[in-house]
Amino acid sequence: MTTSNDTVLGTAVICTALDVEYRAVREHLDGPFDEREKNGTLYQVGTFRTGHGRWVVALAQTGAGNTQAGIELERAISVFHPQIVLFVGVAGGRKDVTPGDVVVADEIYDYESGKDTASEFLPRIKTKAPAHRLIARAKALARDDAWQHRILPATPQPLPKAIIKPIAAGSKVIADQNAATARYLATYCGDAAAVEMEGYGFLHGAYVNDTVQALVVRGISDLLSGKTETADAHWQPTASCHAAAFAFELLARHTTPPNPAASTIPHQLVAAPTRFVGRADQLAELDRAVNAAEGSSPGAGPGGGATTMISAIGGTGGIGKTWLALTWAYRHLERFPDGQLFVDLHAFSPADEPVQPAVAVRGFLDALGVDPDRIPTDLDAQATLYRSLVAGRRMLIVLDNAATSDQVAPLLPGSPSCTVLVTSRHRLASLIDRHGARHLSLDVLSVEEARGLLAARLGADRVAAEPEAVDELIGLCGGHPLALSITARTAGTRPGVTLAEAAAELRDLGLEALDHDTDPAASLPSVLSWSLRYFTDEQRTVFALLGIAPGPDTTQPAVAALTALPAARARRALSVLEEASLIEWRTGGRYAMHDLVRDYATAIAHDLPIDTREQALVRVMDYHLHTAHHAGRLVSPHRQLLQPDPPASSIDPYLLSDVADGMTWLDAEHATLLAVQRTAAASGRRAVVWHLAQALSIFHIRRGHLRDELTSWRAALDATSHLLDPTVGIRTHRNLGNACSRLELHEEATRHLAQALDLAILHHCLTEQAHTHRALALAWERQGKNRQALDHARRALDLYRTLDLPVWEAKARNAVGWLSACLGDFTTARDQCRAALALHRHHDDADGEAATLDSLGFIAHRTGDHRLAVEHYHQALTLRRNLGNAYEVAGSLDWLGHAHAALSQHDRARAVWREALELYREQGRDDDAERVQHQLNDLDHT
Repeated sequence: MTTSNDTVLGTAVICTALDVEYRAVREHLDGPFDEREKNGTLYQVGTFRTGHGRWVVALAQTGAGNTQAGIELERAISVFHPQIVLFVGVAGGRKDVTPGDVVVADEIYDYESGKDTASEFLPRIKTKAPAHRLIARAKALARDDAWQHRILPATPQPLPKAIIKPIAAGSKVIADQNAATARYLATYCGDAAAVEMEGYGFLHGAYVNDTVQALVVRGISDLLSGKTETADAHWQPTASCHAAAFAFELLARHTTPPNPAASTIPHQLVAAPTRFVGRADQLAELDRAVNAAEGSSPGAGPGGGATTMISAIGGTGGIGKTWLALTWAYRHLERFPDGQLFVDLHAFSPADEPVQPAVAVRGFLDALGVDPDRIPTDLDAQATLYRSLVAGRRMLIVLDNAATSDQVAPLLPGSPSCTVLVTSRHRLASLIDRHGARHLSLDVLSVEEARGLLAARLGADRVAAEPEAVDELIGLCGGHPLALSITARTAGTRPGVTLAEAAAELRDLGLEALDHDTDPAASLPSVLSWSLRYFTDEQRTVFALLGIAPGPDTTQPAVAALTALPAARARRALSVLEEASLIEWRTGGRYAMHDLVRDYATAIAHDLPIDTREQALVRVMDYHLHTAHHAGRLVSPHRQLLQPDPPASSIDPYLLSDVADGMTWLDAEHATLLAVQRTAAASGRRAVVWHLAQALSIFHIRRGHLRDELTSWRAALDATSHLLDPTVGIRTHRNLGNACSRLELHEEATRHLAQALDLAILHHCLTEQAHTHRALALAWERQGKNRQALDHARRALDLYRTLDLPVWEAKARNAVGWLSACLGDFTTARDQCRAALALHRHHDDADGEAATLDSLGFIAHRTGDHRLAVEHYHQALTLRRNLGNAYEVAGSLDWLGHAHAALSQHDRARAVWREALELYREQGRDDDAERVQHQLNDLDHT
């Protein structure tokens, strides 16, 4: 359908700064001209005819300068109420252009805006964005070059080109590329293609009325270097004619759609987010999603075609979902020249009820200009009409704060030309399954992003002045955007308060400092509370108990124990919490909470009956204790572990099958088990404290967690005085002495081992005496007192033989052999170690076998049989790797390197020493690491 030439398509205002620009524009207008004077400005009003109808065009000359351009345009908008405003004229070229080319500004930088600091000028300021619908049309126009036929008085040769790029605007005339301002432009506005004086002011005036489409079109009249009055005499008129031609061709192609409803272009996006920081990966992911869809269909792309539907920008409350969606939308408005629809569905907000789909669809129909009399009453019919109106139009639909897929589905357009962004705390699974939506999950901000957010809100100088306080604030907020924003708002409204004081308040008050009595949207507890709106009582209880559960994360079996729920119901509750973005599923079937969400859950838990909380903790502690005990028996079957009391009713340990399974479980649960021990100590469950220390001991040693071993047994020592079994006291002092000895706390080690031996003698416990003598042998050896160590090793051996404990006899024989070798008695050493090896192999004690092979490797190396030494060390390494004994693996590698070096196998020595060095560093064994590094240096020198 084509309108007649008398159809008025709309009103446009075109502004120029110079007479030469004014004349070039006026050449395209038909009379008769009407002159209007308003508040001291004279307008000439003419007609511009196209094949579709005619535009009424008001022409005004603003004069030079940003401020004047803004004032004049604001005045013109109030007089003519135009649909389109254009600033047409000339500019200086900075890069990628030659005189006569046309630059259309898709961004404008105010190169005079910024802030001087002690060390730098804060970089370019992106001021006002142009109308993105006009930019999209300008891009299409620049590609086909058809605008050049409109150049008056005749098409020039060679033909100019048109490009869509940023320009810079300010009040200064820049005549040389070596000027200070030009150098500033090159540094901070490097992508600006041209420099002019009025663009920022013009757009500032245009955006007083956000229904106006505004654009700056500049012809290049000179370059920053080589500007002369002679060149201006030629190029200013030429560049003005080229810019005017492009502007009017753009106007000629701007037609009014024949559909009355479609003629309304909605702009429902709420205000653009301010001070947005970070999220570069997520913004790029949204870009890729749209670009991939545009490339999937013929004709796709900025000119029209399939885009995509991007769904479920998900995350917990206050994580920045709407912030991200709106930021992406405003950065890509040129993709959506036919408008943007936005609705807050109020799924998680102070509103009593979420917005019903019928209400949202009706709002969209109103925004699309549908006569109320044409709107059907049935929801399905309304949705059908809505889909018909947006079909084929390049539109953005933002469905914010959704609750369910059913709430969203009626609002989805049927046309692939539209893009949909949905934000929700829920994953909206059926939207992904049935509609092919993408899910983009938001996590907390990185440390650098969080620092940028605080700097944007509090000022870079204030943040830079207190770096330690800023780091603490970021840590206390856990990178949570809303928590950081609340903190910044609190600090920003108290100018006399330091950030250190703000951090101290947040540290002391916790979640309470992030609350707000009168504004729920500014209160993190309130925002989080809205996530519980759709929960059952059972699901709320599970959420609350997770807040008090010990450990940084948890598993489904542990949650079943915590809540006393059957496995299936516990799994269902976790799925609901994950769907609501209150917990996060991690690799290995683990579930984690953000610290602030956990704090909120803990606050909710205090509303539960005290018996409910206490019984939940008893159950989950028993689950972890008895599974750890089971793992400890698997990992070291020859150790005689004291049996803990039976667990609470219905609690069964997690089933583990072998050594590898036990070590894997202990690795995964290590942090949680330490937290369980602390919780048990705080709640007075002393037996749990002690038995956890016992269960974890061999794991700690094999993995090299020596400081955790020390902390664990010190906690056990505090509990020991309340436990009546004398064996408990003996073993506590012995294991604590061992832990101290490994960390070279020799005085404390000797004291505890002496107490262990005294107690064992007092209670006539020969087995514990033997174990303690063996521990004393190791402790004295670590102090370099090998003769004292050998004496205790022999006493241990005698006792083990008397008690007929062959596995422990083998361990003692190995100790005697090792210490004899250290003292140079290799015959005794070899005999004792060979006897020990036979016993270990007979009783299938892989740990003892590995230790004895290590000793035999040492004996062979010291007696010159380096090849045999290599063989023994390799056998020991294989066993220790299978056991997961990383602590002793490091030592075997260290010794193996010496054997290789003695054989001049330097590459092999270098390889094993590098592995040993890495393990020593991981285990915090700094002296050993330094020694191996010297060995490597010496080897490299050799």
